[in-house]
Amino acid sequence: MIIDKTNRRHMLAGLSASGALLAGGAAAAQTAMAAPLSKLKGEAQKIAIKSITTFDVLVPPTGAVPATRTGGPPGRTNVTCVETASGVKGYSFLGSTAQQIAAAQPVLVGADLFDIENHLKKGLIRWGGIEEAIWDAIGKIAGTPVARLLGGSAVVQPVYVTYVWPGTNGQETITPKQQAEQAKLLRTAGFRAMKIQVFRRNTQIDADACAEILSVGGPGFRVMVDRTADRSPNGLWSYDQALAAAHALEKAGCYWLEEPLARNDYEGPARLRRESKIIIAGGEGYHGLEPYKQCLIHGTYEILQPELRLVAGIWTARKVGVLAEAWGLKTAPHGISGLAWAGRLQVAAAMGSVYQEIAVLNPPWLPEDYCRAYLPLLHGQQPFQFKEGACLVPPYPGLGLNIDEKALTYYRVEGLQGIGPPAPPPE
Repeated sequence: MIIDKTNRRHMLAGLSASGALLAGGAAAAQTAMAAPLSKLKGEAQKIAIKSITTFDVLVPPTGAVPATRTGGPPGRTNVTCVETASGVKGYSFLGSTAQQIAAAQPVLVGADLFDIENHLKKGLIRWGGIEEAIWDAIGKIAGTPVARLLGGSAVVQPVYVTYVWPGTNGQETITPKQQAEQAKLLRTAGFRAMKIQVFRRNTQIDADACAEILSVGGPGFRVMVDRTADRSPNGLWSYDQALAAAHALEKAGCYWLEEPLARNDYEGPARLRRESKIIIAGGEGYHGLEPYKQCLIHGTYEILQPELRLVAGIWTARKVGVLAEAWGLKTAPHGISGLAWAGRLQVAAAMGSVYQEIAVLNPPWLPEDYCRAYLPLLHGQQPFQFKEGACLVPPYPGLGLNIDEKALTYYRVEGLQGIGPPAPPPE
């Protein structure tokens, strides 16, 4: 339930007196969150990590497929593997570098697989691909998906698809009609929500694009927009510009406005929430829990959007969900596409997120297209099944990917391609 304006004002008025309650309530909620893992850890005793490796696979595509997110050839992706002394292997496609593996080996090899909190303190907080692979191994030992290990019970997770048209000019050459045409393709494919970036100098054109998208999306279709804080090619909005944009987008029927101001500005978005009716969302650029705590204290966002690679991985993202729930807020984690999306889906389902983003980015592609090249690694099965605007949570244990380990060996190649953005700094 989204907090209404009256309740929001009462909540903000009592923030200074409730900080201690937040800390105490969140601590209790996190203890409850950790109970299933603690129980499993006690039953399994110590299961040592035997090895941590990373390698690339290259599956020659048999048809048209999108380029990889790292700019490498289609069908090439990075794999992180954590193997336990009991022979269980956990895999992640989030991406790891050789430097991360080298740093992790002396810290994690020989250590207890389940000792997540201590691992994070010793460096795992900077090695997202390794953390995901550890969770995949834990889920396989438990024989259950990570979403259930983290307290989730949902079998479907609502999703939305993000598109970013190419070019560095703020999408000035893309028309609202073109964006609406993509929404029509998306709606025909069964999706019910789409997000675009709002980088144009004339915000009214962005609002017009939202209105056109909604007109072709039909009843029940939603459109969201993302200013992406200070990453816009046209620079940061002033507060007055952000407020004018919020009113125009709200009038057009836009569902939420994401990161309208600088990421370290906690009060500006809170003021926007008080002075407009549109939902203000954000949080993808934060590392660790402290920035989210500041969001709660200031009332910055109505929907929190942790990014697994930056926040510190699955366990810390789940803690963000606990904080949000304790404060009456919602989550909609930042997304990605392809096999690297598996961990995001599990965390979103565990938190009961209002949405999980799929960052398809390049129109006219659809989410399924980004997994097509890798089907030989998955016994020929599409890993994610979408229906009526949601994704079915896969029943397989761990991250939910039914991996063919013989195929991983067969398609393995030498060398590592570039892997995503740099690791976040240490705390």
